[in-house]
Amino acid sequence: MIHVLFVCLGNICRSPMAEAIFRDLVAKEGLNDRIKVDSAGIGHWHVGDLPHEGTRRILDEYGIAHEGILSRQVNEADWDQFQYIIGMDNKNIDDLLSIRDDENVFVGRLLDFVEEVGDKDIPDPYFTGKFDAVYSLVSEGCQQLLNKIKHEHDLSEGGISYG
Repeated sequence: MIHVLFVCLGNICRSPMAEAIFRDLVAKEGLNDRIKVDSAGIGHWHVGDLPHEGTRRILDEYGIAHEGILSRQVNEADWDQFQYIIGMDNKNIDDLLSIRDDENVFVGRLLDFVEEVGDKDIPDPYFTGKFDAVYSLVSEGCQQLLNKIKHEHDLSEGGISYG
């Protein structure tokens, strides 16, 4: 089983959006039995909260389920469960690496998988209000990350997932 964790600052805007979009993509590819997805935040401010209203609105607009997603704080034990820990911006990555740096876990930004994007940091819509623009970036990043995982774990041709 492959485990993917999306992380942003508070786990109410970008990372739950990524979790929902990625879950949707995984389901459409028929990979629910191979890939599990979660999200978390660097900070503790919103623990137990639903995703931000703007995140829920844009996900609803695109018909992407977000039920059951509640904010939680990332913790060191996540490195024992997840093979991919994906931050939304460079500050998230710095914060994650200050918690734990483990060569067996990939830690990187979501937009590192999208070649066509110059700025690899996804802006926080909590501050900008631009949920539509963030949705577009997160969607593209999620698709490219899934492509990478499928290739690395030979999932696109019925291969076996190790890990």
